[in-house]
Amino acid sequence: MLSDASKLALSRRSILLGALALSGCGLAPVYGTQGTATPLRGAIAVTAPETVAGYRLRARFTERFGPVGEARYFLVVTMTQVPTPATITTDGDTTRFNLVGTANWTLSDAAGAPLKAGTVETFTSYSATGSTVATQAAETDAQARLSAALADLIVARLIIAAPEFTL
Repeated sequence: MLSDASKLALSRRSILLGALALSGCGLAPVYGTQGTATPLRGAIAVTAPETVAGYRLRARFTERFGPVGEARYFLVVTMTQVPTPATITTDGDTTRFNLVGTANWTLSDAAGAPLKAGTVETFTSYSATGSTVATQAAETDAQARLSAALADLIVARLIIAAPEFTL
């Protein structure tokens, strides 16, 4: 059995060895001064549907890349959110829904030349077992989560592709 002092020393050694291992692996923060996402911060103007879901998607982009200063890139996003029954009782009542979202996106430069395009898809779920108001609140929350998840997937693809089109 290890004493408390031995556990603390072992814990400190583990932390130091873990930090040493990570420092040599080549990982670098994408938003750091030399990070691949740095040229994208404040540089992407987003056009999305004029809906609540589109607003949430644009808001998430602003959270991730910051407000647009001088737009060097233009991102056009079209999206769909389709509820599908996930759980149906023997009486035929739906008690749970999957909300499936798809976003098609195209990134262009200031001249309008396409740089990158793609499609992302994900889903979230919500329960429909409570009152009508509770079900509507759960659906609204699921739509917000889905918009944020779609935006995060697009952001991840842009960060990965950034070295291909940034200077």
